[in-house]
Order: sequence, then C-alpha cells, then structure tokens
Amino acid sequence: MSKITPEHLARQAVVYIRQSTADQVANNLESKRRQYGLADRARQLGWADVAVIDDDLGRSGGGVARPGFEKLLAAICEGRVGAVVAIEASRLARNGRDWHTLLEFCGLVGTLIVDEDGVYDPRHPNDRLLLGMKGTMSEMELSVLRQRSLEALKQKARRGELFMTVAIGYVRVGHDRIEKDPDRRIVEAIALVFAKFAEVQSVRQTHLWFRHERVPLPAIAHGAEGRRIDWKLPVYPTILHMLTNPIYAGAYAFGRTGSRVSIEGGRKKIVRGFRRERKDWEVLIQDHHEGYLSWADYERNLGLIADNANGKNPMSRGALRRGEALLAGLLRCGHCGRKLHVSYSGKDGDTGRYHCRGSQINHGGDRCISFGGMRIDRAVAAEVVDRLSPLGIEAALGAQETRSRASEDKRRQLELALEQARYEVGRARRQYDAVDPDNRLVAAELEKRWNERLAVVRDLEVEQEGLATQAAGDLSPEDRARLMTLGADLDRAWRSDGVTWTTRKRIVRTVIDEIVVRVEDASLALVIRWHGGDHTSLQVKKNRTGQHRWSAEADTIELVRVLARQMPDKAIASVLNRAGKTTGRGNGWTQSRVCSLRNHNDITTYREGERRERGEITLDEAAAALAVSPSTVRRIIKDGDLVV
Repeated sequence: MSKITPEHLARQAVVYIRQSTADQVANNLESKRRQYGLADRARQLGWADVAVIDDDLGRSGGGVARPGFEKLLAAICEGRVGAVVAIEASRLARNGRDWHTLLEFCGLVGTLIVDEDGVYDPRHPNDRLLLGMKGTMSEMELSVLRQRSLEALKQKARRGELFMTVAIGYVRVGHDRIEKDPDRRIVEAIALVFAKFAEVQSVRQTHLWFRHERVPLPAIAHGAEGRRIDWKLPVYPTILHMLTNPIYAGAYAFGRTGSRVSIEGGRKKIVRGFRRERKDWEVLIQDHHEGYLSWADYERNLGLIADNANGKNPMSRGALRRGEALLAGLLRCGHCGRKLHVSYSGKDGDTGRYHCRGSQINHGGDRCISFGGMRIDRAVAAEVVDRLSPLGIEAALGAQETRSRASEDKRRQLELALEQARYEVGRARRQYDAVDPDNRLVAAELEKRWNERLAVVRDLEVEQEGLATQAAGDLSPEDRARLMTLGADLDRAWRSDGVTWTTRKRIVRTVIDEIVVRVEDASLALVIRWHGGDHTSLQVKKNRTGQHRWSAEADTIELVRVLARQMPDKAIASVLNRAGKTTGRGNGWTQSRVCSLRNHNDITTYREGERRERGEITLDEAAAALAVSPSTVRRIIKDGDLVV
C-alpha cells in the first residue's frame, strides 16, 4: 500500500471495463459484474473520486479502434488520473502496442495500475518488468486461443461438419449434417431459379422474369421468434448468390472468402468477405449432400456467368446488349487478337460498325481494323440458318414446350403459395376460436390477423384465375400451325417481323462460340468456331471506299454504262424500270436518279448525234428506214439477213 500516495488519491481513479464481443456482454454477466465491482475496490484503497469507462463493451482489444481506451489515454496525459483499475491486463489491451503505450504514459505522469492481484507503479523497474510480462502473456494467450479455435474449426470443416449458417433451401439435421428443406414450396421455388437460368442463360434475365411474373422467392429473416422464412420478390444479388453457391450443387465448401489487413490511422483494419479463387478454397467436398443441380451444371452456370460479364475478361463475349449488331461480342481481331467493339451511327442510330482500336487505346498506335456490319451480319446469319434448318421443326416444338412450361412454372408456384396461404388462414381461425370472446383486446387482434390472411388468399385466387384465362388464350390452332410452318421454313422465321434482334443474337450465340476476322484486300476472311469444335471459313465482300449499303447493284451500273452511249437519262430510266431494276433503296428510276448514278460512277452523258457519228441506229429507226415493222427487223436479224 506504500505505493499509493496522497498525490495519487488527490486525483481520479478510473475503472476501465471491456468485453470482447456483444455476445459476451449479453451472456457473460458474471465477468461484467466483477469488472463493475472494481469501483468498490478503488474506494477501499482510498479514492473518493472514482469514474467508470465502459464505452468499449463489446469491442475487441486486438487492434480495433476503442473510443473508451482513447478517452482513458487522454485523461492520463492530462494528469487527472491517479490510478487505472482493471480486472487484468487483457482487459486493457490485447496487443503489445496499446499495452506499452499505456505503461509509457502512466510512467510519465505517475499513474498507478491496479488489478485484482495488486498495485503497480510503472516508474519502478520491477513493476514495469512485471507489467510488461503480464502484457506479453496476455498477447500470447490470445494468439494460442485463436490458433486452437481456428484449428478446431478447420478440422471440423475438413470432415464437412462445420455449418456457421445454412443456406435457404436446406435445414440443419443435428449438429453436423444438412438436408433439403421439407417445405415443397421452398424446394420448387429454388429449383425454378436454376431451370429458368438454364433457359435464358443470363442472371439478369432470370431476375427480370421473376420480377415480371411476380413470382416470389424465400428469404431468411430473423425476429423475436427466431429464424423464419419470408416470401418476397427477389433482387439481383439473391439470384446471383443461388447460382454461384456450391451448396446447391451438393458440395461442401469452406474458406471461399478471405480477409485483408491494412493499416489506417496507425491501427489495424480488417476487411472481410473477399472472394477467393477455387484453387485457394480450404475445403471442397463434392457429393456431400443432395443438391438442386449436378456439379457439371453448376460449373456450366459459372462459365455462362463469367462469359456474360462485360469488360471484366478480354476473352469473354459479354452479355447481350441493345442494338442491331448481330455479332456483338463474338468477333475477335485476327491481326491483334483483341475483341471487336461496336459503334452505331446513321439517321436512326441503328447502323452498326465493328472496329478494333485496342492498339490505339492501349499503346497509342494506329487503328487496327474497322468495317461495316451489315454484310458480315447477313453472311453469318445465312450460315446459322443453313446449319439450323434441319432442326427447324424440332425448334418449333421446343418453342411451344417452353411457352407452356413457363406458364406451368408460374401456375405451380401460385398453387403452392395458395396452399400455404390457406394453411395460414386455418391457423389464424384456430387461434381466434381458442380465445375467450369476452377478451376483446386479444380477440380483436386475432380477428384482424384472420382477415389479413383471408385477403391474401383472395388475391392469390384472383391471380390464379387470371393465369388460367391467359393460358387458355395462349396459342390458337392457327398460331400453332403458323409456328410449325415457320419451323419448316427457318429462313422465313428468321426474317419474320415478330423476331426481335435479341432473339436472333441469342440463337447465334447458342451455336457460335467465336468468330476470328481478318481484313484481306477487298474482303473479310472469317473463321467461325462453332460450339462443339467445328470451324467454318467464310469470305465476305467488303465495301470499297465510298461504297455503302444503299449502292445500286453492279449489273445495274454496267447496264447504265452501256445505255448511256445509246440514249439520254430519261430514256435510260424507262428501260431500267421496264427491266425491273431498282435503286439501292428499292425505288424506281427517274431522270434525276439516273443522272446522279452516272455522276457518282464517272459515266459521261449522252450527246445528241453520238450514235450517228458511230453509225448506229435503233430498232425503230431501222424499221422506219426499211419501211417494215420492228418485229420484221427482229426476224431478219435473227435469220442473219441483216448484219448488226
């Protein structure tokens, strides 16, 4: 007791209280009582002014920011603290930095440290040595306990028996096993997620389908009664988590995420939740339990999701995007190996052009290749239609089946939801019947709950009736016959006005993995790599400089070149129209359009008397000179009696 002087007693005694976790604060009540009881020990030692700092209850002492500890250090530095009272050194700090900082400050201002074992003066060498050893032992104790706990968890995980949480769709059996949830509605809803993704092959499209069709999915919620299942429309992360979690493929995985440690403000900061590569997972046990899909399907789903990611992987095709460029994401430059991008221009912004600017963007070099998309899109589409034509009828039958299955999926989910809602109505009614009618406070609330559940049932029944009406008018016999006709003529189906560009792109991606394109003189050399490993070489003519998709046909230009030596523009327009020739935009010919075509192709205009100078006459002029009909002139030319 000789270490406590009147100078110490004149200052304040501070009792520092800390527990490492919120669970300890709620459940380890005896430790909390012992720490608060230290205030009485300080008064017994002679201090009249005793303060309690408990701001750090539920905070770890292993380097995490602690406002209570910072407040304690500030008070010590101001010279207001005569003694720091704690149950043991580990309560004050769990790392050497904080502990030795505290000892240094206490030694400078003459503050004592008091625990259940004694009173220590950091200015005395022996006490300083003892306090240093206590801090070292506390830090070592924490390290050993953490190491033992982690190793025990890993051993249990290696056996596939460690379950911190259980994913929706599974329930815990005992302490070391899981199995599928016995609730059929939950099981079928989760299975529907995987079935719909297999159909549309896009996380976003799967998410939009559930939102558009108003099909809810189960979600875990925690309340006063504990863990419960809520049904609500899914958000995008919910769908993505289900599709990427290996537990649904019947596999047990441990160590899929890790943590990163950094220093901020002189203190350790731990950020958790970083995803690891599969090769870095600590445990992966396939066929561990019953899954919702096979492991092969799970890996296929991961591949599709990775391939749909835009801008993350230079080798991925990216997800389908808006626009009419049919081959977006499929073309790869045969000169530099980079993926080609699409730009749109034109009056309506729907004219696509493929270009590779990888060298220019990354290294400041020249542009690589660039070409219009119309011809190459038509050529590849023709190849796809040719490959799929034998499967047209099968595709039509598959379309009918898919349409029917989509309605059946929603109908099944409505049936399960209605069955559960009716159970909730019966349960609410039994609760209402069991209460004393005179107890109006309780009876009124139970009646209100009963009515709410009845309203849910009515809404579901109305939705079910609407779906039945919609299904009855899905496809008429005429529509089915037309669908089968389109299946037999796949080219006509491809060009049908009802086919969207998104549908065409999805068909192309189904059969084509990648297209390597090179620019060679006036053509594009393509190598189409089909799914399955086959390759097809294709040559596509490239527009010359100044040429565009509205250019007239080459034979029409040559015909105008010949006619321009025989007749004026107005007469040429009449000949072209009688021959069924049209402009590049499909219009008929006029004098001004013929003049424009001549000027664009450097064809000189007809001069009056030009034929006469060359000694040439027309059929009508020959008939007039011979005083016969034009048909007679044709006959004698055919017989060889008249040389032309």
